[in-house]
Amino acid sequence: MTPAARVAAAIGVLDDCLSGMPVEKALLRWSRASRFAGSKDRAAVRDHVFDGWRRRRSAAHAGGAETGRGIMIGLLRQHGVEPETLFIGRDHAPAALDPHEMHLPTEPAAPAVAHDLPDWLLGRFLEDLGEAGPDAAQALRDRAPVFLRVNPRRGDQAAAIASLAADGVEAVAHPDVADALQVVSGGRAVARSRAYADGLVELQDAASQAAMLRLPLRDGQRVLDFCAGGGGKALALAARARIEVAAHDANPTRMRDIPARAERAGVRIDVIERVGERKADLVLVDAPCSGSGTWRRDPGGKWRLDPAGLAALVDLQAEILDQAAVSVAADGVLAYATCSVLRAENDAQAEAFLRRNPGWRLADRAQWLPGPGGDGFFLARFERTPT
Repeated sequence: MTPAARVAAAIGVLDDCLSGMPVEKALLRWSRASRFAGSKDRAAVRDHVFDGWRRRRSAAHAGGAETGRGIMIGLLRQHGVEPETLFIGRDHAPAALDPHEMHLPTEPAAPAVAHDLPDWLLGRFLEDLGEAGPDAAQALRDRAPVFLRVNPRRGDQAAAIASLAADGVEAVAHPDVADALQVVSGGRAVARSRAYADGLVELQDAASQAAMLRLPLRDGQRVLDFCAGGGGKALALAARARIEVAAHDANPTRMRDIPARAERAGVRIDVIERVGERKADLVLVDAPCSGSGTWRRDPGGKWRLDPAGLAALVDLQAEILDQAAVSVAADGVLAYATCSVLRAENDAQAEAFLRRNPGWRLADRAQWLPGPGGDGFFLARFERTPT
């Protein structure tokens, strides 16, 4: 496929997204109908689509219409590419620009459009994050860096960097997070690398890694990951100390890959469908959330979320927190985490938990905002009030 044909393909996928189809489903539909496309073509189209969907509003403004075509015209302009060089109307390229499309918009973009957020969400960002709100919103408009966690059970950072380099992946040590690497080039080869296959590295955002490093661990503890999902945080905790780790999730099918991942990492994680009566020294609640700190990885999230959906998530988080607290040992720790930047899911949720449960106190609180060093993430650690 030519570069212009890739743009034409992305326009079709974006139109499907605008009609309500999830991004991954729209890409799969195009892929199945385009058997002629090679791996580089598929990667390029995917990048166009995700870039366009992250910047759905600002690109549409720059391109003159909220259509797949308008988004791609505007996106090219934002990236310094003259769209008329690709919109040439032949050889599977998009039709040539019409007179209206040839001109940049004369009206400046509204603030929410320029920040690529729904109107109501821009207000939340500015109110919740203050001066940091605009920068956080802008960070979500760009592709996220790829971060890896080095597994100390399999080797150190130097060994991981060398092994990845042998397979065409260039990685460097994260300046602020121990055992974290940032992939500089060759990110798509990570999953095929020996370092990944041998459990030396795992894909995990740097902010998530930093949050897990803040949790107190010592040999002999029992840890319960209450909302384990795929088990990434359980793996990170299991690698740090000789502890007993159990993974639980309301939807057990989400945990199906944990046994294989644990074996590869050289740790043991017990997958449990029911929590039972046995208490844990540390209970981690990585709660279902809006994902607003990770929207550059899942840009559809910011277009799907509405006030009613956020309110429902807040109610669910509170319910899960109260359930998880029952499983904490008398002198244990309850940790609450989200990959959100919104106060309703973070500090307000922690404050509400303390109001409902006066026997607890806030022992630690940290927040990371999306940027070059990682995604947005929040952590609150609760301990029981001494009697």
